[in-house]
Amino acid sequence: MLPILSFALAALAATVSVLANPIAATNTPRVVHEKRDAIPSGWKRSRKHLPTAFIPLRFGLTQSNLDKLEDFLYEVSDPVSSSYGKHWDTAKVAHTFAPSEETVDRVRAWLADSGFETARIHVTPANTWVEVNATVEEAERLLATEYYVFEHTTGYEHVACDEYYIPEELTTHIDFITPTIHFNAVVRPPSPGLTPRNAYNATPGWVNNTAPWFNATIPNGNTTAPPLQSNGTNLGHPGVGLYPKPGGLVSNHYKDLEHCDQQITPDCLRALYGIIYKPLVPHKNSFGIVEYTPQAYRQSDLDVFFDQYSPNIKHRQPELVSIDGGFAQTSYESFHLNGESDLDLQYGMALTDRQKVTLYQVGDMYLGASFNNFLDAIDGSYCTYDGGDDSSVDAPYPDQRYAGGYTGPKSCGTTPPAHVISTSYAYNEVELSQKYTARQCAEYAKLGLMGVTVLYSSGDYGVAGNHGLCINDQGGESYGGTIFNPTFPSGCPYVTSVGATQINPGAKVTDPESACEQVIYSGGGFSNHFQRPGYQKKAVEKYLTNYPPPYPPNLWNTNNARAFPDLSANGANYAVAVDDAFISVYGTSASAPVVGAILTLVNDARLAVGKGPIGFINPTIYSKFFRGAFNDITTGGNQGCGTPGFQAAPGWDPVTGLGTPNFPEMLVRWLTLP
Repeated sequence: MLPILSFALAALAATVSVLANPIAATNTPRVVHEKRDAIPSGWKRSRKHLPTAFIPLRFGLTQSNLDKLEDFLYEVSDPVSSSYGKHWDTAKVAHTFAPSEETVDRVRAWLADSGFETARIHVTPANTWVEVNATVEEAERLLATEYYVFEHTTGYEHVACDEYYIPEELTTHIDFITPTIHFNAVVRPPSPGLTPRNAYNATPGWVNNTAPWFNATIPNGNTTAPPLQSNGTNLGHPGVGLYPKPGGLVSNHYKDLEHCDQQITPDCLRALYGIIYKPLVPHKNSFGIVEYTPQAYRQSDLDVFFDQYSPNIKHRQPELVSIDGGFAQTSYESFHLNGESDLDLQYGMALTDRQKVTLYQVGDMYLGASFNNFLDAIDGSYCTYDGGDDSSVDAPYPDQRYAGGYTGPKSCGTTPPAHVISTSYAYNEVELSQKYTARQCAEYAKLGLMGVTVLYSSGDYGVAGNHGLCINDQGGESYGGTIFNPTFPSGCPYVTSVGATQINPGAKVTDPESACEQVIYSGGGFSNHFQRPGYQKKAVEKYLTNYPPPYPPNLWNTNNARAFPDLSANGANYAVAVDDAFISVYGTSASAPVVGAILTLVNDARLAVGKGPIGFINPTIYSKFFRGAFNDITTGGNQGCGTPGFQAAPGWDPVTGLGTPNFPEMLVRWLTLP
């Protein structure tokens, strides 16, 4: 049976069996704090790391009151609670979950007792990280481990260990330590001629050729464009994480509703989901879409799209918020560099009409960024100085590594979160450690406490992970693996995961949709890191009882796991303007901003009558108050890993969730809540 955290946040303090310290000079009892089951796909152990090399050890301290976090969240998110809608401010969140002085003192004392001078031990301002620069020899002695240099097939090198030990009494005070077992989620080599500056990674060994996805063009004869490259965690780079899938060129533009099975337009979506609404108080409301550089929209693409489908907002631009040097780069053009952002903004803006849309553009052209880099910017208590970052996964800013990178101050609490935030990117859950995902998942719960709705695409490969990878018997990823591979953050119970549907070929826009089975398959399944939350227990157990999946428990997590997606929206045949041409586009990358736009309109209606934003919606949408608020999807599946995957069925299912939005019904219900 696949491993699962009994509860994600409790895992931050979980302990394992006591083992003697095999390397350190003392015989203090230690426990394994984190252990990697397998070397990730594409990597191999190259050599032992130099004992005199320095690595920046960072100790993430456990936060206070995490055992109460879910209860706090449900108090403001459950429609039967007397505190429904009474969201917290950022100061209350930061104060409630700050690590205790005891935790800080214990970790600092351990380091001092282990021989580190006081001057070398640094505690971050919010007392959430302890940092010390250590030699490899010192780190190995401290953590009872051995550090190796691992080499990727691209030539990129990374420093990591297989497992590490800490004193048993500190397991309730330390979340995780970096660098240790964590690997960059996906790796691509930089372009030729790009020289990294100082970094703790081993001497770079990048291959001297162009990355296989480097098919972008440089417009207008621009000869000063910076090298386009990826260092491994860049979510915006083609081939990294989740991204939309192109179909063919759109030759005919249909403005009627007779061809929605062939071409999805804003009017098709309005007809599908009953979206007849004009924002009343857009100045009070906010809708954010997250993109990762070098993914970038082109204003000319937005203009062409709006001219065709939403002429009332032609020439409108999103409000760009730069995070860690993020900008809408125009040096390179291709579907893989412009398709995601063009898609998200064209439909997110068209469906919300005159509502201002905030574009959170994250990361520079060199280091790129991860979800944590974005979270740092919208919640200062979480940022790299005070929060959940891991330098082996999250980009460290200022960019001290690449010439020409962003050298300004790190974006730490620099912008407020929008009421609704849509992200069309995802990792495979297995690529990240359980403690890392648990800490980030807790941050999504805190955003829910503050009244923020967080949406993520569920994936495009059915029960497989990004790129069709499945988990193999060794615990790694491969195309020949047979174990289902859930995505993250969809597996986190504190985000709303969005799957994909389609209008069946030949069907009318008024006919029931099916699960998407054109080009992509709606991501869905069961997390291997998180337990099933209370709000979805009845719905999921009903599905498993009435429609039991025909797969043995070694292929999917049958142990009370968080199930996803939660909702769905159409994800097939979108007409999108990309690089001055209309292309048919597929993916849950389309579904998430559509649901985000609909929820933004719900917020507008509530704000117009003096109520607050809807915040974390999952306890509400699974409640009895919302029965009939969604269009139930009962046909189609999400094949993957050599299987037909799961099947859609009446009620909730692990293909399309609760179904697609029925805007009028949703609006009435949310307006009745306080």
